[in-house]
Amino acid sequence: MPELPDITAYVEALRRRVVGQPLDEVRLKTPFLLRTVDPPLGDLIGKRVVGVDRLGKRIVLEMDGDLFVVIHLMIAGRLHWKAKGAKGGGRNDLAAFEFPTGILSLTEAGTKRRASLHLVRGRDGLAEFRRGGLEPLDATLDDFAARLRSENHTVKRSLTDPRLFSGIGNAYSDEILHRARMSPVKLTSRLTDDEIERLFDATTTTLVEWTDRLRAETGDAFPEKVTAFRPEMAVHGRFGQPCPVCGTPVQRIRYADNETNYCARCQTDGKLLADRALSRLLKQDWPRSIDEVV
Repeated sequence: MPELPDITAYVEALRRRVVGQPLDEVRLKTPFLLRTVDPPLGDLIGKRVVGVDRLGKRIVLEMDGDLFVVIHLMIAGRLHWKAKGAKGGGRNDLAAFEFPTGILSLTEAGTKRRASLHLVRGRDGLAEFRRGGLEPLDATLDDFAARLRSENHTVKRSLTDPRLFSGIGNAYSDEILHRARMSPVKLTSRLTDDEIERLFDATTTTLVEWTDRLRAETGDAFPEKVTAFRPEMAVHGRFGQPCPVCGTPVQRIRYADNETNYCARCQTDGKLLADRALSRLLKQDWPRSIDEVV
């Protein structure tokens, strides 16, 4: 799922292309994408884009007439920019927004249709999409600490909870925790002041570095390689590959559709964290230390 750095890249690219431009046409390939009926989608036609912003992991287009288009890409949704007159890209196409400057295309890979499009009237209509999460790049250390300590969860869960922090998901939380040299399953109630400060510094540094990296990579082009799996990442998506700090093979915990990647030497003092499915299967044969598997 695109997270804060990726959504920021999309937002900045869209601002350069559509702010001040009228929306000439909207084409929906599947009606399931649109999750609202009032106001009708046709009300957008001819309206000018006033601004483009990020709202958590959502992208918001502010239009004339106090209308707001809210796009949530979920896991497999992606945006593309095409020249006027370009044909659709195939079965993954969900919608196209045509402007005088080009076409904004929304696609979603796979068969599960999770991406969503909402049209709301008035800024108050955005309230349902505000999860209450703290903006990590605008927060002070005290703000950050208060959010972490407001509930007792694993630090991984807290970082990715949109009610606590805005825009952080599975990928960048792995990278943040590796930089902070912290176990993903450490409970927030047990964090010391020094550990919270280390986590705060790792959060801001990781998000800023990746946002700047994506800006440099994209330049004036439209970001077309938005992915949660990048070879430059330290641990996320790199199970079995060497940690860039110590060379130890990256480990993982699988749960539902997600997995957490971590370095046992850098983050858990060599301890292997229990994988819910595999550790239950192996029971006493489950290795307890990274030294047992390398």
